[in-house]
Amino acid sequence: MFQIKNNIAAGVALVVFLTSLAAFAEGDSSVDATKADTAKSTQKKPTKKKPTKKKLSKAAPESIASKSDTVTPPSDASAPSKSDVAAAPQSTPSTPSSSNNPPTPAATEVPPVAVTKVNAPVPPNAKVDDTDSAEAIKQRSGSGDPVAGKDKSELCQGCHGEEGISAESTAPKLAGQYAGYIIKQIRDFRSGLRVHQIMSDVAKTVNEDDLPDIAAYFASRKKMKGNGSDNKVGQELFLHGDMSRMMVACVNCHGVNGKGKTPTNPVFPVLGGQHKDYLRVQLTNFRSGDRGNSPGGVMNIITQKLTDAELDALANYVSGL
Repeated sequence: MFQIKNNIAAGVALVVFLTSLAAFAEGDSSVDATKADTAKSTQKKPTKKKPTKKKLSKAAPESIASKSDTVTPPSDASAPSKSDVAAAPQSTPSTPSSSNNPPTPAATEVPPVAVTKVNAPVPPNAKVDDTDSAEAIKQRSGSGDPVAGKDKSELCQGCHGEEGISAESTAPKLAGQYAGYIIKQIRDFRSGLRVHQIMSDVAKTVNEDDLPDIAAYFASRKKMKGNGSDNKVGQELFLHGDMSRMMVACVNCHGVNGKGKTPTNPVFPVLGGQHKDYLRVQLTNFRSGDRGNSPGGVMNIITQKLTDAELDALANYVSGL
């Protein structure tokens, strides 16, 4: 009995051994077959690997825009379309483009620049600064050097005063007068267009290069000023003229206070605060034709319409401004 059990156990062990051996042999052959298939596949011609398309970033609208329109857009739904690229703001940062053309730089907002006018011409209808502010002095002094002009004008100061306020009532005040007007008068005296027994000779001694500095010095002085006047006839003529005689008002050229209207125009001088005697002599000379250097002879035309009493009234009123 014991012998039979041993025989059965030995038989079962043999069966298990044979089964394992068969499975091992079968697996080994599968491995060999796999190796053979692998060897065959390696002998085939290798195929070229298809390049994968780069996924474009949404944060690069400018890089997309820089490519040619013929490039097929990516199929990825997250990639922007051409219309989206066109609508994208230029200020959005972008990655460097692979195109040969460099990416368009982002637009930068430039703050407005304040433009300041320097020595700009004053329109005829503009209110002129008749004060002695730094800007007003600079404007009426022109291009000359007032500091240098003080020494160069020593001869002139003998009649017109060191500060441009003459002591003699027949010699004009020059304080605050437009430099352009002073220069024009010196040149007119020199050429004979205007005649005076003293100034015609003095003007010839003034060097042309020194003239702007001399004029700038007197222009830089505190403007001449009168003591006031209540002459109604002179006031009416100065402010309103007389259209019944086709006589325009003096204010149109010389300003409301007689302190001038256009400092860039050398033909319309400062009159307010000038000596009454000097004003009356000049008005009389214009009327008689002894002086004729006003633009277009306008002063000769206007004064022809005035009586002696009106000339005197005008001189009285203007000298008080």
